[in-house]
Amino acid sequence: MEGPDIRAALEEHHAVCFGWAVHCCDGDRNEAEDVLQIAYLEVLEERAQFSGRSQVRTWLFGIIRNIAASRRRLRRALLLRRADDAPVGHPTADPTTDVLAQEQEAALRDALEHLPRRQREVIVLTFYEGMTVEAASEVLRISIGSARTHYHRGKQKLRSLLQHENRSDA
Repeated sequence: MEGPDIRAALEEHHAVCFGWAVHCCDGDRNEAEDVLQIAYLEVLEERAQFSGRSQVRTWLFGIIRNIAASRRRLRRALLLRRADDAPVGHPTADPTTDVLAQEQEAALRDALEHLPRRQREVIVLTFYEGMTVEAASEVLRISIGSARTHYHRGKQKLRSLLQHENRSDA
């Protein structure tokens, strides 16, 4: 895929790519914009090329995830060098805010934060990005079996956390 085809694909998938970038950047919309810009440059300048082995969206999500992870590692390394600086906070904005009622959204966000990162990523990809577990495994570059395990364990833990939250509110 090249030229106008890739540009059309980027336009078609922009909204979901931005939502995924926000997730990969822990809710930091500014960071997500930067990550998405870098991802698009990688694609447009053909440093990342679509092989056709997956869906375009899955391929784009993998690029976005890798760039966000690289930037996180770089930030951590810089922070370690600046150990005397004030601690850096992480915004908690979440792309689901418009969809869920405020209380449900807060409970779900809190429950998601209690999941291990891999389980959280599989859950977000399948439930919020509408991917299959198989597609999520491609994005995360893990085996399908591993993705299924993270998916099932993540759902179980979310259910348990949300039920516990409902019991404490009563």
